[in-house]
Amino acid sequence: MEKWSLMTITVLLALTVRWAVSLGSYSGAGKPPMYGDYEAQRHWQEITYNLPIRQWYFNTSDNNLLYWGLDYPPLTAYHSFVCAYIAKLINPDWVALHTSRGYESQPHKLFMRTTVFVADLLVYIPAVILYCFSLKETSAKKKVSSALCILLYPGLILIDHGHFQYNSVSLGLALWAVLCLSHDWDLLGSVAFCLALNYKQMELYHSLPFFCYLLGKCFKKGLKGKGLVLLAKLAGTVLVSFAACWLPFGTDVEQIMQVLRRLFPIDRGLFEDKVANIWCSLSVLIKIKNVISPRTQLKLSFAVTFLSLLPACIKLTVQPSLRGFKFALVSCALSFFLFSFQVHEKSILLVSVPVCLIINEIPFMATWFLLVSTFSLLPLLLKDELLLPYAVTTPAFLAACLASFSILEKTSAEDLQLKAFSLSLKGYVSWFKSFPRIVRSLFLLSLSLMAVLSVLSAAVPPPQHLPDLFPVAVAVVSCLHFLLFLVYFNVVILWDSKNRGQKKIS
Repeated sequence: MEKWSLMTITVLLALTVRWAVSLGSYSGAGKPPMYGDYEAQRHWQEITYNLPIRQWYFNTSDNNLLYWGLDYPPLTAYHSFVCAYIAKLINPDWVALHTSRGYESQPHKLFMRTTVFVADLLVYIPAVILYCFSLKETSAKKKVSSALCILLYPGLILIDHGHFQYNSVSLGLALWAVLCLSHDWDLLGSVAFCLALNYKQMELYHSLPFFCYLLGKCFKKGLKGKGLVLLAKLAGTVLVSFAACWLPFGTDVEQIMQVLRRLFPIDRGLFEDKVANIWCSLSVLIKIKNVISPRTQLKLSFAVTFLSLLPACIKLTVQPSLRGFKFALVSCALSFFLFSFQVHEKSILLVSVPVCLIINEIPFMATWFLLVSTFSLLPLLLKDELLLPYAVTTPAFLAACLASFSILEKTSAEDLQLKAFSLSLKGYVSWFKSFPRIVRSLFLLSLSLMAVLSVLSAAVPPPQHLPDLFPVAVAVVSCLHFLLFLVYFNVVILWDSKNRGQKKIS
């Protein structure tokens, strides 16, 4: 009973923080003619309510794709239609075709904020609660502490309830999929992940770990017996799930091709804005977009991404385990973020939520990563006038992690899941004895650097000849952190000895 009381308080606190952030500004507020993501979501409601389905993804006189054309999969479009139907009942002006473009008012802002709040409450938050309760070999107090830290992660709160998006829907569905797989409900997990993928195509960041884990599970069962049956069931489940999501578009091949062109626009370039990935950071030294053709950029990013994914995916296929699966979700999503084509700064959330899933296993490194991921969003948050929510939620999250997990005391090689790796280096590296002190020092140095850059970005005007100095500095510093985290997570995966002792999957 006490466990549920504490969890209720945790959820109420998380909801209060979300609503407080939603009272602030949003993307593109009062900035015509394009406004921002808030207007994009409103415009999709306008389009899906007023136009027939066959016109949703096509450029027409009523649907100018250059003005926030729909570029997410069908489930996002259906969600927009449901929101538009409710909006029409409240105030038809909010979704009136053409005349509602750029509509802004306090009642409409309240409505839009409420749609995000309800989606979070229905999809993401229940998944987090059930996931934390399902953690094995964890005390009730630690389960509540994990839920508190996950639900107070500032990155997702600031983007969904500040900037304005519905990331909690796709990420929540992916989390439901992880939860189902942890209970051996593989078919339900497959359905949940298919729904996540059909809500936002960026869920492809998580697709390979799901595929490799389930394929490895089939191999373990034997492809001449139960494994083959499971593989057939999984394939059928995926096909039926996709068919159901795409049914209104399935009558015409051209419809399907147009939707796919909207989902994967290769003509947008290697990256946008100042994103904390390798291509944007390298462009400080080498203008990659000017040196390499777009087609070559696409091939290069694909090759590098594939090679960086390979070790974790092979390990997961050969030795499928839930622990390895969760770490592979982190590693693969981070590889996609760092090296893939057409990455947005908000895509770091696809790495952060899997990191949240392992915060009870490696609280120190998980907290550090989640702080860096929030910091990497700073230029976008400043553009949206969300400095105050950023300055409040980030230290609050750090305080919650310090109080819940005593993270500064969890820096030994064993605490960081590096014991097997350190033993393999014994005799070659002499500094492992002072490893905890070195890690703590690096963490404090990292926090100091992020704090200084945050203050400079917010308070000091950049030199006239270097207007992007601070956004670029934030991107490069964050990218260097992410590269080190990628190495760390891959080391943990490849040197993981716990998987070998796990009971064979039956």
